[in-house]
Amino acid sequence: MHSEAQRAEGLMTIPAEVPEPMSTSGGIDAPAPVSKSALLRARLSDLGPRIVSTLVLVVGAIASVVSGGLVFVLVWVAACLVVHFEWQRLVGGLRHVVRFVPGSLAVIAAALLADSNNGGLAVIVLGLGALASAYLAEDGKRIWSAAGVVYAGSLFVALSALRLSFPFGPRAIGWLFAVVWSTDVVAYFAGRLIGGPKLLPRISPSKTWAGTLCGIFGGALIGSLFLILAAHITRLETPAPIFVLFLLGLMTGAVAQAGDLFESWMKRCFGAKDSGHLIPGHGGLMDRLDGFIAAAIWVTVLGALRGFPSPAEGLFHWM
Repeated sequence: MHSEAQRAEGLMTIPAEVPEPMSTSGGIDAPAPVSKSALLRARLSDLGPRIVSTLVLVVGAIASVVSGGLVFVLVWVAACLVVHFEWQRLVGGLRHVVRFVPGSLAVIAAALLADSNNGGLAVIVLGLGALASAYLAEDGKRIWSAAGVVYAGSLFVALSALRLSFPFGPRAIGWLFAVVWSTDVVAYFAGRLIGGPKLLPRISPSKTWAGTLCGIFGGALIGSLFLILAAHITRLETPAPIFVLFLLGLMTGAVAQAGDLFESWMKRCFGAKDSGHLIPGHGGLMDRLDGFIAAAIWVTVLGALRGFPSPAEGLFHWM
């Protein structure tokens, strides 16, 4: 007979580890393979929030251009101020809130000047605001802080220059919307459905070569279709061969993707995943406008350098 102590000791004995399940071949069973449908669902898991937030942004952007005037100014100045705030917070530092003030005042003043067709003065004001922001920043953050003022303010200056370009101003902005948004949407779906090698995995882990190239092509195609439709509706032809406009769309889509990569690189520099949490599925507003800002600056500068009376005329005159 066992004593009570021996029986208690037996009850306290820790059972041995259960061995890993063995396969019939003698090895450890491999994890069950993930089905293609499950993998696809995982890749598109953020699709719902992205669609809703994108629709809200698209409707707001289009409404601002159609309404024009004060609505256009308020919508895009607000967007620029949010981008500026997210940039300064991303850069960080003890005085990021303090340096936000002079930079924001410069953005607002530049917007009012640009809306009055004084783009040159607007650029000077942005430069002064950048210097003030750099002065208030700590060592090691001065250049980044100054760049944020120029980055945010340039969005309004570029869009205003296009909007005030008679007679192709609204068409230029509509085409820019079509190219950049289509590039983004096609790149998203192509990248997740096709997959394949990553473009720059250390900068943007989710961006693939297939998605990027399909996005650029899709953006150029839809942008060209938009111009054809706009010419048909307004009875005012876009003065450039369609293949030239398609090439222009390819370049603009590529610039938009480069702008996206630039912001991804910047976030990696400061150890952040998103610029903010304002937009479900997208992060911050800067995350959504990064490619658009780069493309808007690119087409405005290109159009202005061609010597026509307005940037939009220079953009579309390629006879």
